Amino acid sequence: MNIMGISCFFHDSAAALLRDGEIVAAAEEERFTRKKHDYRYPANAIEFCLRAGRIRGEELDLVVFFEKPFLKFERILQSTMQTFPRSRKVFQESLVAWFTEKLWIKSLIKETLRVPESKILFSDHHLSHAASAFFCSPFEEAAILTVDGVGEWATATYGTGRGSEIKICREIRFPHSLGLLYSAFTAFLGFEVNEGEYKVMGMAPFGEPRYADKVWKLIGQEADGSFHLNMEYFSFHQSTYATYDDRFVDVFGPPRDPKAHFFTPSSGYPSYFGEKPAAYDRLARENQRYADIAASIQAVTEEVLLKMACHLHRETGLKHLCMAGGVALNSVANGRILRETAFEEIFIQPAAGDGGGAVGAALYGYHMVLGKPRQFVMRHACWGQEYSAGEIDAFLRSQNIAHTRVENDDALLGRVVDALQQGRVVGWFQGRFEWGPRALGNRSILADPRDPAMKDIVNTKIKFREPFRPFAPSVLMERAADFFDLAEPARHYPARYMLYVVGVKDGARDRVPAITHVDGSARLQTVDRETAPRYHRLIQTFGEATGVPVVLNTSFNLKGEPIVNSPAEAFSTFSRSGMDVLVLGQHIIEK
Repeated sequence: MNIMGISCFFHDSAAALLRDGEIVAAAEEERFTRKKHDYRYPANAIEFCLRAGRIRGEELDLVVFFEKPFLKFERILQSTMQTFPRSRKVFQESLVAWFTEKLWIKSLIKETLRVPESKILFSDHHLSHAASAFFCSPFEEAAILTVDGVGEWATATYGTGRGSEIKICREIRFPHSLGLLYSAFTAFLGFEVNEGEYKVMGMAPFGEPRYADKVWKLIGQEADGSFHLNMEYFSFHQSTYATYDDRFVDVFGPPRDPKAHFFTPSSGYPSYFGEKPAAYDRLARENQRYADIAASIQAVTEEVLLKMACHLHRETGLKHLCMAGGVALNSVANGRILRETAFEEIFIQPAAGDGGGAVGAALYGYHMVLGKPRQFVMRHACWGQEYSAGEIDAFLRSQNIAHTRVENDDALLGRVVDALQQGRVVGWFQGRFEWGPRALGNRSILADPRDPAMKDIVNTKIKFREPFRPFAPSVLMERAADFFDLAEPARHYPARYMLYVVGVKDGARDRVPAITHVDGSARLQTVDRETAPRYHRLIQTFGEATGVPVVLNTSFNLKGEPIVNSPAEAFSTFSRSGMDVLVLGQHIIEK
């Protein structure tokens, strides 16, 4: 039984192939087109999934799209007509976009995959989110919370999952959206919507939530966790480019210039920003206001999610929670839900946003349409394309790239650990690329977390990122509790995917300063010996050499680019950056 799931036409389009209830392959389109957050029909991702499954499109038993386009189009028409003529441009552009492509997804699938219409199904957007979490989880039953920008009409849902069934019990509808509220502040703070939300989360610890009372003027919440926005402050429902209104600016002041460097008195001024400006003190104070606003929206978002989760637990009495939707990528909030609610365990799959809807749609088709029993648990995120040693060797030889092939794993890992201890930055390219937005040890850039200067070194050499953004630690699962405030780490699947922010233990902060954020926290990744054997051995070897079984891990890409897929892309990124060593499988390239 082969089922293809597809998501596209908003952001992070993706495809996934399921065989007899097990994921065979899953990938986002951006990894192939090199266009970050590519929203177009995922032709390349589909082709990859079919190749990985060694089947043709016409052999598929079902193709499931992750939402219902006509219902979504209905919402867009109704909401724009309610604010006409202010929403005239939205109305016009929506008609063009939807009538040229989006409404005809069934015909597009039929044409490209050569399957009959009878094999093409459509799930609800938030049901796809729910399925992507619950059917990938190890739980037989669980409460389900989905929160994002907007699907067809729903922006958040409460539900339950039992066995092969999911029941959506309640929903919050557009325009009242926690995801769109957070995105409005993302834009206000000078970052790109659907790209910069995690930057707001990283900026927040440099501020204090001094403006939380003003944020609460924009959103109200009831005892049952439901919420509503005061739409006088927003324009996302009637504008193609603006998310907030003039009244929003009246409350929070002028927005931050996206082109301006961000720094505060506590963040410092990194060398890669250039010469320190003469007005440094004044600019740092101005930026402190933005950091305080970031802290305020983050605090309110956390409180809203906590109240939703607490109510869901009271209603269901279940001890497990599954979360999905773009807001479920807010790892700071996730950490608080784990610590401060009565739920004992949480599951969030690594592509919690719209890309993950492809997996959810396929699982919905298998379990809820066909009624098949569950057997799959997503224990790792490595579902992308892999390159053999022969393919890597052929690429290096075709380009006359000087390299050393090290067949013995111990020797290979020893050389990498030596490089890390020498303060060198290593590009690490192994196996299948990861599903979702995080590099988890197969397409990663690695460095020594013990050196407090390493954060700026990696930024200076490769990332050129804002100084407030932290780097993540990869830690041996069995040693995670020695360094981080996470008891029984093997129980917590989100920690495998960098979906929890937890405290770095007091005694460990001086040992791993490069991955400790300003508030003493870290967005950790626990590394399991069984599912990531080579990466686990690398960290273990580093730990044996240094006493610290942790490495600094950031995604293998340059600013503004998707994470690399192929050896050629990895080498190009290596060549255009200040990385010192590149490891492609068993092959080592040095500068």
